[in-house]
Amino acid sequence: MVRGKTQMKRIENATSRQVTFSKRRNGLLKKAFELSVLCDAEVSLIIFSPRGKLYEFASSSMQETIERYRSHAKDVQTDNSSSVEDVQYLKHETATMAKKVELLEVAKRKLLGEGLGTSSIEELVQIEQQLERSACIVRARKMQVYNEQIQQLQAKEKMLAAENAMLNEKCLVQTDQVTAEIRADSRIIDNGENSDVETELFIGPPERRIKQRWLK
Repeated sequence: MVRGKTQMKRIENATSRQVTFSKRRNGLLKKAFELSVLCDAEVSLIIFSPRGKLYEFASSSMQETIERYRSHAKDVQTDNSSSVEDVQYLKHETATMAKKVELLEVAKRKLLGEGLGTSSIEELVQIEQQLERSACIVRARKMQVYNEQIQQLQAKEKMLAAENAMLNEKCLVQTDQVTAEIRADSRIIDNGENSDVETELFIGPPERRIKQRWLK
């Protein structure tokens, strides 16, 4: 026999309603017991009959389970309240930052000379003064950069002058060495020429050698 699908609505017949309540109550209590044993879960079940009679099941202590539930529900409620407050705070901060960004964009355009049509005399004077102060700051920074570059160039000039002086000194030393070597070579050559001895070989009687000397 195929069991038909039960419609989820109130049973009109009182007798059938009481029978169904008894059967499903017992089944629910049995399922709660099985869940606590098989899964080692803390289970508490409270049932009130249509006539107000209490049926309950607790795997440990009903009072402890209820207190645990209340504490958990309180924590969850606190967390939810904190989350809502955080969201509201973040929304407020986002709106404030967006407004500040918009004001900064308007001020930036005015400093660039844009969107001045709705500006009053006071605002234009303030913008002019701000631009003058900015120009003074830029000029001061420019002079500082110029001075730093001049100091760097002067330091580089001193370094190059020192290197040039060192190179000149090396050139003078090398020139003196070459000059000394040339002089030494010249003295050697002169000494060689002065040390040459004129010798002549004559063959014949001594009288002929004497006549030849006189002819010279």
